[in-house]
Formats: sequence, structure tokens, C-alpha cells
Amino acid sequence: MGAFLSGRVTHELMADFWPTADADPESTPQMVEFAGIWLDMPKIVYSRTLDRADWNTTVKRDVVVAEVESLKAEPGADLVVSGADLAAEFARLGLIDEYRIYVHPVLIGRGKPLFPESVHKADLRLVESRTFGNGVVMLRYTAGKSL
Repeated sequence: MGAFLSGRVTHELMADFWPTADADPESTPQMVEFAGIWLDMPKIVYSRTLDRADWNTTVKRDVVVAEVESLKAEPGADLVVSGADLAAEFARLGLIDEYRIYVHPVLIGRGKPLFPESVHKADLRLVESRTFGNGVVMLRYTAGKSL
């Protein structure tokens, strides 16, 4: 991965947990491993209200297509986009090449939809599915053109 890209709310949720997760005795080995990955990975948070962020994070005000395309062109530049609003903006701008959707075996019954109402439909092709030991299922789709 080249960087984690998120909206402010998602970034703040991550920043409240991952910087100390490796020191929590209740953290699983996988959580400890991811804590190190998260801390080391460059992060971009898109926010019009956040002035600064720690842990290798750059704050950007707006999604600029040319900037994202430049990041995508860098070596090792698989970018992870998180947060429903930011993902919707990336989809609207045609910046998503692949979707990796992780289905957790928990029903919460609320929250923002991952795919808000849209005027376009995306042509997705399933290229991989994987079930993890904890019951999480990953679905990986390539994104075709908008229909």
C-alpha cells in the first residue's frame, strides 16, 4: 500500500485507537501487527475543519483528481480509501480502480450506506473472495466504467 486516505471522522476514529493498540494486552497479534502498519503508513485525511493531524498524516481540504492520479502513479501506490463520504466522492470522480469490501459477521442496523444513491451505476467484476478465520469475508471487485 502507498497510503491510507480517509475523511476526518474515519481518521479520528483510527487515531483514537491504533497508536496505542500494540500496547493493549487485549489486542490480538493481528491487531498489534496492524497498529505498526497504520502508524508507519503515510496517511492523507480530507477535511475542511481539521488543521493538523499526527502519525505521518497530511491534511488536504479537497480531493484534487490530478493529485490522486499522481499518487496512484507512484511505485507501491495502492491507496486505501475509507469513509463512506470520501469513497462516494472518489467514485463520483472515477478514481476507484478496485473495491475490497470486508463483510463482518455483525449486524449493527444503522450507519452510513457504503454506496449512497447515485446517478450512475458502476460495472463491477468479482475477481477474488476470501474468508478469514474470524468469519470476515473479503470481496474484491475491479471497477469498470460507469454505466
